[in-house]
Amino acid sequence: MTTTGVDAPSTEERNDTVAETLRYRTLTGTWRVVLVLATIAAVGVVINQLFNLQFMVGHTLVGSSFLYLLALFILPFIFIVAPASASAPRDRVPLYDVVLALVAAGILLFFNLNSETIVMAGWEYVAPVSAQIVAALFWLLLVEASRRAGGTALGIIVAIFSLYPLVADQVPGPIQGFPQEPETAASFYAFSSESAFGIPMQAFGGLVVGFIIFGAALQATGAGKVFMDLSFAILGTVRGGAAKVSIFSSGLLGSMSGSVITNVLTTGAMSIPAMRKTGFDKEHAAAVEACASTGAVLMPPVMGATAFIMASFLQIPYSDVVIAAVIPSVLYYLALFLQIDAYSARRKLKGIPRADLPRVRDALKEGWHHIFAFALLMWMLLFLKQEAAAPFYATVVLLVVNQIFGKRLNWSAATNLVYDIGRTLVELTAILTGIGLIIGALVVTGLAGTLATDLIVLAGGSALLMLLMGAVTSFLLGMGMTVTAAYVFLAIILAPGLVSAGLDPLAVHLFILYWGMLSFITPPVALGSFTAASIAGASPMRTGLTSMRLGSIIYFVPFFFVLNPALILKGTPLEIAYILGTAVVGVFFISAGTQRYLVGFGSLGRGVAGLVAQILMLVSGLCLLYPGGVGGVSTELVLVIAVVAAVVAIGLAWIFPERVEAEPAGGGARNA
Repeated sequence: MTTTGVDAPSTEERNDTVAETLRYRTLTGTWRVVLVLATIAAVGVVINQLFNLQFMVGHTLVGSSFLYLLALFILPFIFIVAPASASAPRDRVPLYDVVLALVAAGILLFFNLNSETIVMAGWEYVAPVSAQIVAALFWLLLVEASRRAGGTALGIIVAIFSLYPLVADQVPGPIQGFPQEPETAASFYAFSSESAFGIPMQAFGGLVVGFIIFGAALQATGAGKVFMDLSFAILGTVRGGAAKVSIFSSGLLGSMSGSVITNVLTTGAMSIPAMRKTGFDKEHAAAVEACASTGAVLMPPVMGATAFIMASFLQIPYSDVVIAAVIPSVLYYLALFLQIDAYSARRKLKGIPRADLPRVRDALKEGWHHIFAFALLMWMLLFLKQEAAAPFYATVVLLVVNQIFGKRLNWSAATNLVYDIGRTLVELTAILTGIGLIIGALVVTGLAGTLATDLIVLAGGSALLMLLMGAVTSFLLGMGMTVTAAYVFLAIILAPGLVSAGLDPLAVHLFILYWGMLSFITPPVALGSFTAASIAGASPMRTGLTSMRLGSIIYFVPFFFVLNPALILKGTPLEIAYILGTAVVGVFFISAGTQRYLVGFGSLGRGVAGLVAQILMLVSGLCLLYPGGVGGVSTELVLVIAVVAAVVAIGLAWIFPERVEAEPAGGGARNA
């Protein structure tokens, strides 16, 4: 049964829509077959390496050798999949793109054939002339590959930073470094384990590939429809039910896909029309989906590719990142849920009649194997600590069980699955090797080791000022770069300085990740909001502003958990329980302030008194989240201010009530 008269888009429809949005070609014929075969080879290389299957008898892939081989099968396809410009042909692959792909393949083949010599002879510093020429070509191709995969802004940033070593001694003092000759820089970029094939690509080959495969397998086996049906069955009848369904379904699917835009296009195609039918205006329907999809990338257990790179940077188990992200993501979704409920209550919006909704039993019957595979993944991640192997085992179990109990994948569907995996691998490989040039530029000039100290001096040693600088920088970079690219850049530039100021390393890296995500719902860019607006037929800018209000808690939570690590489960059980309790109440009050409606009480009033009550409720919520002791303000004083502000706000709303009170939704729908 379709939940609200909106059919789920098919895999091919979804792929075409995503490709259109990302300006990618949808390959057909020979090129599609070649990419599928190359993807199979690349996945085989990863499996052989991770599980030590010894397929390559007598030859062990060590260091960059493994990454060179992986890139050989994947990276050249960025020139085939991504057109050079918006006006370039998309129904065919031009000859110049074929040439670029062949040149890239030839260069990577050269790297593979000489991989042992590269390590033994130290080519990253002293390479023969022929190798230097190949490295220089590779440098140029990576800049173009990063532009095609991540957009013009990322291409420009990669180009500028990769040229920095050539003029490192001519720039202002704080960012001055040791200059390098062009041939030395090119060799370092291509052959060093701290540049194009450094930490980002190492995390990609060791962790990310498996989760991309698992996410694609979930989608191909119908997880999207199952999660949507289950969400509608549980929440569809409550007031604002369609919007609350969007939160849960987008949270589940987005956590696996790791892409805000893809998530908006897949779940939004079903949730936005359903919200419109139950009384949501266009801007709110689009904003709810944009906020839900954005928060999903910060949601355990998968959190997208960036979280795996974070674990590699910090040299900690991926499960530690997952556990730390639980409370911040729960607070974000709780705030979103409460605001939707308040919005629905004020406008007397009803839920969807039970007769029009699927049943929980039917949804579970259809998709229990997805839940089983998901549980297996969690068990291996959190208890067995098998981050690299977990997604592969979960994928095998999912596919086997699906062929027995689910909607079986035929040859065409299986091919489409591999093609989806391949296109995602191509995009990520191009981005990660491109931003590897940024890392290489900072390392080869020595700037990576001194910049943290310079930032501390610039901020006068103030951790709070450094956080504000970091928030602004992360947000600005998030506008023009992918989240992963922005994160890696700031993990090198900014994170060491913040850690040196005494802040928790994991909290600092999560702070950077959170603020890099905010550009998806914040104008003037707001890609997530604008994409959702296009589905809803809403005003993009109004949708962006509505998204900011609905997702407002995400602007504050990163500051609070980086200043008080108890919010990322670091501290004694008593500290964590107290902070969690005050944080939940704080989120409750902030949601009431943003929507001018306190769930369980009603409207916060009208006129000037209502505005004052609204502001006081926001102040109370922020105080409850504020870590006591920061800025010389004691915990007791913060708590007193919070209580007084809330009491006065409720008192004003009681004395000056709104003339027309919102009533509980009726007509077969129930309150949240």
